[in-house]
Amino acid sequence: MRVWLVNHHALPPSEPGVMRHYTLARELIRNGHEVTVVASTFNHYTGKQMSCARGKLCTSERFGGVPFLLLRVPGYRSNNPARLWNMFLFAFELWLGLGTRKMPKPDVVIGSSVTLFAAFAAERLARRMCVPFVLEIRDLWPQTLIDMGMQPYHPAVVMFGLIERYLYRNSDKIITLLPNSAEHMTLKGARSNDITWIPNGVDLEMMPLPEPLPTHKVFTVLYAGSHGLTNALGSVLDAAAILDKKAPGRFCFRLVGDGPHKPSLCRRVEKENITNIVFDCPVPKREIFSLFQQADAFIITEKKTDLYRYGISPNKLHEYMAAARPTIFAADSHNNPIAEAGAGITVAAEDSRAIAEAIEALAAMSAEERWKMGIRARQYVEEHHDFAGLARRLERVLESAVVTQGEHRRKTRILTPDAERP
Repeated sequence: MRVWLVNHHALPPSEPGVMRHYTLARELIRNGHEVTVVASTFNHYTGKQMSCARGKLCTSERFGGVPFLLLRVPGYRSNNPARLWNMFLFAFELWLGLGTRKMPKPDVVIGSSVTLFAAFAAERLARRMCVPFVLEIRDLWPQTLIDMGMQPYHPAVVMFGLIERYLYRNSDKIITLLPNSAEHMTLKGARSNDITWIPNGVDLEMMPLPEPLPTHKVFTVLYAGSHGLTNALGSVLDAAAILDKKAPGRFCFRLVGDGPHKPSLCRRVEKENITNIVFDCPVPKREIFSLFQQADAFIITEKKTDLYRYGISPNKLHEYMAAARPTIFAADSHNNPIAEAGAGITVAAEDSRAIAEAIEALAAMSAEERWKMGIRARQYVEEHHDFAGLARRLERVLESAVVTQGEHRRKTRILTPDAERP
């Protein structure tokens, strides 16, 4: 099959950020398919243009054997009108066929959210070329906006709601990262038998077998990812402040990444003189493993909201588990890989005192006990979240979409009299 995989925010391993689609594309290519990832030149996670942008409207690059078509879009600093313009312009360039008109026709097009504009443009592109369209939903928009406090009749919610319903009703197949989202989708017009759950995963080639960390004086807790509203990092700062007063010099919190809330978090640490917090810049994915090996434990925090009743599938969580360190899971979610694997401690979302107590409990364990937790985590992701296996599931979905459309066309030719055929 020839596959076009459209994701506004897809990234190569040379960039900090999520690499789901690069890795899935690489695995599909290894399985004999031709895949091109269509993305933008702007890295949403760092707020910078990729180094390969070069000022052209579009550029073709190859990263680790995976072809990328990069469409140039303007940058932005936060969730403001500039971001909306960035989203719209990428979709418009895609809809125009910028860079794709000279490419061989695909057999199937995948359109991935978060940006529904891009998914809508990918659907229109697929219809124009008369090929199947597969929709991938990573977050439920506009439900996410509503759960974060936006009014249901806000113009943005109404607009995204119309696009959402259109996409659910007009997709040949739907992939979701959230294990409990099918009910929501079917209420909006999706066909339940066309929905497949393919969660996030890990690239085990970049996460080789880890080694236990020897016991040392300072217990390091690491967070790596976006610094945004939903990440609830304020609760981590609260827990750090508690432990800083209770056991000065015993704990270190490393927050790696970037996002709209990072400046305010840095100001708070300085203002309150929280001495056990260290902020680090984002690092490229190929360097993340060596960084993870420096941690004694990881932490994942999410905002206390109904948003996660459909489940959770953060890329960083599975990478934590692959690094074989225990994880503190501070989220109220339908699913909980840490609890399922016996790979850490679960506490309520945004409960800073419980987070502090969980960190103390892990630090009080022997290195051998923590290592056993880490090994269980590693075994869990190897079994359930290896991208090689997830790519095979994706491959079956794509093949089904192509076969189904082919069968539909044959039935149409049989049922349509020759005189009525175009």
